[in-house]
Amino acid sequence: MLAAMSASPLSPRSPGDACARSSGDACPGALRLHEADDGALARIRIPGGVLTPHQADALGLAARRFGDGELHLTSRGNVQLRGLGADCGAELARLLDEAGLLPSARHERVRNVVASPLSGLDGLGAADVRPWLTGLDDLLCTSDGATALSGRFLFALDDGRGDVDALGADLTLLGHDDGGHGDGSALLRVGDGDDVLRVPASGGPRAALIAAEAFLDAARDTGAWRVRDLPDGEAAALPAQVERRLREAGFPVTPDRRPRPLEALPPAHGPVHGPHREAALSVGVPLGRLDPAQWGLLSGAGGLRLTPWRGAVVTGVAPDRADALLHELSGAGLITGPGSPWAGVGACIGQPGCAKSLADVRAEAGAAVGPPGRLPVYWSGCERRCGHPHGEWIDVVATSDGHRISHVRGDRTTGTVTVRDDPPALAAAVATARGTHP
Repeated sequence: MLAAMSASPLSPRSPGDACARSSGDACPGALRLHEADDGALARIRIPGGVLTPHQADALGLAARRFGDGELHLTSRGNVQLRGLGADCGAELARLLDEAGLLPSARHERVRNVVASPLSGLDGLGAADVRPWLTGLDDLLCTSDGATALSGRFLFALDDGRGDVDALGADLTLLGHDDGGHGDGSALLRVGDGDDVLRVPASGGPRAALIAAEAFLDAARDTGAWRVRDLPDGEAAALPAQVERRLREAGFPVTPDRRPRPLEALPPAHGPVHGPHREAALSVGVPLGRLDPAQWGLLSGAGGLRLTPWRGAVVTGVAPDRADALLHELSGAGLITGPGSPWAGVGACIGQPGCAKSLADVRAEAGAAVGPPGRLPVYWSGCERRCGHPHGEWIDVVATSDGHRISHVRGDRTTGTVTVRDDPPALAAAVATARGTHP
C-alpha cells in the first residue's frame, strides 16, 4: 500500500551528525570501541583507502580472531570490524600497530581522508594525489592541534576529476591543470562553497592543515564538529580567514571559483585502463560487507584502494592474470562489471546490529534486488540515515508506518511515498523510483 507525501527539503547534514559539541566526540575508532547490539565495533581509519597486502591480511586476521569474521566498508573508505569482544581492545591495537595501521594513537580518529581511487592509474585527472595523501597524513599525525578535530571532520583529495569533490568534505584539495606551466597548483575548497583558493601543488597538504587549524579556532566558541555546523556568520567568514593565514605562512594565494559537482560518481566496475604495465581492477562490494573468503581473495590479489562507494580497486595485478582474477572475484559474489543487480544498492547495518534501527534493511534490500536502476538506492533503518550517499539517489527509510521512499537530489526530496508492510509492493516501488528497466 502506497501513501503519497509532499516534497520537502532535505537537511543539509546527515541526521546522524552532531551540530554542537554538547557531549564528547563519540565516534568509534580503533582504540575507542563502540558498543553495538551485535558486540563491540571498531572503525579503522585508512587514509585514501590505501592498504598494502600485509595490512589487508592483518585486518582479515583481526576480523576472524576478534570479531564476526566480516569486514564492513564505510562511505569514507574505512573498515569497521563488528561483533568484537569487549575485552579485545589491547590485542586488537597491538595487531593493528604492528601492521602500520596505527601511526599515532592520539590522531587515529582524525585520519579521515578520502582520495580519488583511480588517481595515477587511468591517466585521467590533473594530478596524482598520492603524494598529497602521504604528506597530509604525516602532517596530521605530527600536529598537536589536529587532535582537536572530531572523528567526523573530513578531508578530500581530488585529482581534478571531481569524484570525491562531490562528497561534501570539510576541506577539499583539487588537482588543477595549469596548462603545463610551472610546478602545478592545487585548489583548496573550504566547506561547501564554490569559491576556492589556488595554492602551489607542493604545498597542498600544509595548506589543508592550516585551513583545519583555522576551522578549529572558528569552532572554539560555537561547538561545531564540522564546517557545515558553524553558525552562518562564522562559516561565511572562514574562507577569508584561511586565505589570510595562508598568506601569513608565505603561500602565494589566488582566489578562484570552481563549482562543486553534484554527482559523486564511483569508478566503473571492471578493468581499469591506463598507461601502466601493471593492471588494476575495480570491484563493488554488495552492501559493503566482505566475508573472510572474499577479503582473502582481494587481499591476496595485490594492493588495495578502498573507495568511498564501498568498493575496492586492486592494484599491481600482472596483466596476464587480470582476466582470471576478474572471473574469480565475480564468482565470489563481487561486482565486476555493468549489469549486476547489486550495482548502486546500499544500506546501513540495520537490525540486528543497531538498536536504533526499525528494520533489517540489509535483508530487505536483498529481497528487493532486481535489474539495475538508473539511480542508486540506499536503505536506512532509521531517520539518522547513517552512511547515505551524496548527490542524487533513492532514499528508503524504515519508519513506524512502513518504509518512506523519496527521490533525493542535492538538498531537496521529491516524489515521496510510504509503503506499509508489503514486501512485493516495496520492491516494486523502489524499482519504479530508481527508473529500473526490466
